[in-house]
Amino acid sequence: MWRRLRRGLTLALVLAVTLVVVPQSSVRQTDVALVRVRTAQAVDHPRDVVWILCLGSDARPGQRLTGTRADAIQLVGLNLRTGAGTAIGVPRDSYVDIRGHGRNKINASMFFGGPQLMADSVGRLVGVRPDYVFTTGFLGFRGMVRSINGVTVFSKFAFRDPIRPQGYHRGKNNLNPFQALIFGRVRHPLPRGDFDRSANQQELLRAILRKVRAHQRQPGYMERGVMAAVKYMNTDLKPSELYRLAQGAAQVKPWRFKGCVVQGPTGNAGGASVVFPNVGQARRLGNDARKDATLDHGC
Repeated sequence: MWRRLRRGLTLALVLAVTLVVVPQSSVRQTDVALVRVRTAQAVDHPRDVVWILCLGSDARPGQRLTGTRADAIQLVGLNLRTGAGTAIGVPRDSYVDIRGHGRNKINASMFFGGPQLMADSVGRLVGVRPDYVFTTGFLGFRGMVRSINGVTVFSKFAFRDPIRPQGYHRGKNNLNPFQALIFGRVRHPLPRGDFDRSANQQELLRAILRKVRAHQRQPGYMERGVMAAVKYMNTDLKPSELYRLAQGAAQVKPWRFKGCVVQGPTGNAGGASVVFPNVGQARRLGNDARKDATLDHGC
């Protein structure tokens, strides 16, 4: 149960840590990591666009956070000038070439080479190299949602799960922390499984953005968030860079945040169930959003 509940939370947590909507007591330094991708430009590069690869680690208690397979994968683009945002979801079982390790599921990149190799694999698939990699393996999501008094999501489907037999309505759903957790985790009751779960993660981020924007004008909000992140997060970013990143994320307008999920047929390779990603679609999404974090031509 513990491992299952951790899945599907990554996308929302990038703001949870940098914008102090995770209660400090729920975070341990070994639970969260934010690193700069080697050779990538800094947050204030001229394009005013930042790309963050958000990963959910499959690490169990006692395992290194960045040394196990990634369980959820979202490439998030933020336009610090216009307030636009984009999330490109990548199925964790996507079968790709991993530099130096042959063909394998893309989430194995984390096991083979940590965040840097994971950034390389996703960057090669989508055609956009991330500036940062954010990794988490903890259950602070519930505390985060509690701290902003729940979230409101708009579901494309009515569905239910054994963990939450009451289910979710099609359309508007007001969710408490546990309900939000399950909304971003379940995949089996959804028509297209992990593809739809990835889209639900993006809807959760949109819901959290709405709440974050409502809080950001509170005096000291950003400053407290950065200080908490520096204290509780394993990061190679300086506080000043983390602050600029947090400010940029807070400027993203929820109504300008769009998400797409890389599609592809499922099959078997090496005795395992895999997704054969539509590389053409992945590159088209990357080309569309690379310069301005905007998907002008849909999914």
